[in-house]
Amino acid sequence: MRDLAREFATARGTVDAAFAMLAREGYVASRGPAGTIVSPELNTAAATVPGDRPNASRARPQARAEPKHLQLGLPALDLFPRKAWANIVAREARRISSAEMTYPDPAGLQPLRQEVAAYLASSRGIACQWQQIVITSGFQDGLDLALRVLLRRNDRAWIEDPYFPPVRAALDMAGARLIPVRADADGMRVTDGIRQAPKARIVVVTPSHQSPLGAALSLPRRLALLGWANTADAYVIEDDYDSEFRFVGRPLPALKSLDREQRVIYAGSFSKTLFPGLRLGYLVLPDQLLGQFVEASATRTAGHGLFEQRVVAAFMAEGQFARHLKRMRKLYAARRAALVDALEAEFGEQITIALKPGGMHLVVQFTGGVRDVALAELAKAAGFGAEALSARTITHQSVEALLIGFTNVAEPDAPAVARRLRHELQPGLKTRPGRLTLRCG
Repeated sequence: MRDLAREFATARGTVDAAFAMLAREGYVASRGPAGTIVSPELNTAAATVPGDRPNASRARPQARAEPKHLQLGLPALDLFPRKAWANIVAREARRISSAEMTYPDPAGLQPLRQEVAAYLASSRGIACQWQQIVITSGFQDGLDLALRVLLRRNDRAWIEDPYFPPVRAALDMAGARLIPVRADADGMRVTDGIRQAPKARIVVVTPSHQSPLGAALSLPRRLALLGWANTADAYVIEDDYDSEFRFVGRPLPALKSLDREQRVIYAGSFSKTLFPGLRLGYLVLPDQLLGQFVEASATRTAGHGLFEQRVVAAFMAEGQFARHLKRMRKLYAARRAALVDALEAEFGEQITIALKPGGMHLVVQFTGGVRDVALAELAKAAGFGAEALSARTITHQSVEALLIGFTNVAEPDAPAVARRLRHELQPGLKTRPGRLTLRCG
């Protein structure tokens, strides 16, 4: 102790007190004349700083992967109006008041709800009051909220087959009994659903653009679905995920626009129209459900970030949102055409292309016994975001097809992307001549 005190130029009593403290806390143990040693009972592995472990990953943020070519569900992030957005962000940051820094309304910011109501009235044919709108953290959050309010464990729920994977995951987590209802060229086969589960509680459907096939739910089936929901006291959750991007004529009216009996919960988000990292969406609710949803939202999240809502509300109020959508419709039509032309040039007579009115992805169907799962694995290994259609089916047999997005493939890049895709898929293609059909979804 005397030597330590001399080495650190401190009093011997201070050193004695320090060692006594270490002993009390179990770091050192006295061995009498043999001196004081580090306690053998210490777990040295646990005491090691995680970042100093030879095999431990350093404590630094993980870099997010860049968008992949042909990835589904991503808007054209390269052409987002960043300057206009940044100007609004800076302005709204200067304007924020102390009152707006408190806990938010769990139903969402009133100006944003008003802008959403006005937008839905003009673009989707939905006549609703702004008070019927509840802001969410995107579609998935809105779906989880709806299932929390309406669904009890083991309740039956119709799901489209093929389906959108996050929908199935949410229903599974909620404990629903899934009723896969086949989708065809006219959308979900409603009569099949009624036959399979006439007393189902929930239906989740993509009527404007079936995910992933791309078909629109026909008017007779829409009316049949609404009529059944009213009779069965069931609710329909309408996922309107990319209806803005229709390249022939105006976007189809939403199913909600036909809802006279208040059985449809309309779910929209800004993930496709702006960018998914924003994490903002909305529900349009029947009047009789509004109180339950607001209460459930308050207990789940105590509301959503006000600043992001302020920015989006201003973006919409100033006309930036409408201009952005108009520009993206034109851009996506051009990018789709460029990728289709490139695929035709690369695959030659092996492909035929049947363009649908809109959407953000293509359905590429292969014939000749080619397995889409194997092709999707080859594409994924090469850094593409293509997915297998058969992996999205539950009970009904599906064609073998690849789902590929075109929105993030710039027109000049399309030939190189198509050429590389052909090269990477070659090991999975049959040697005998095959035919390939592309359907836009």
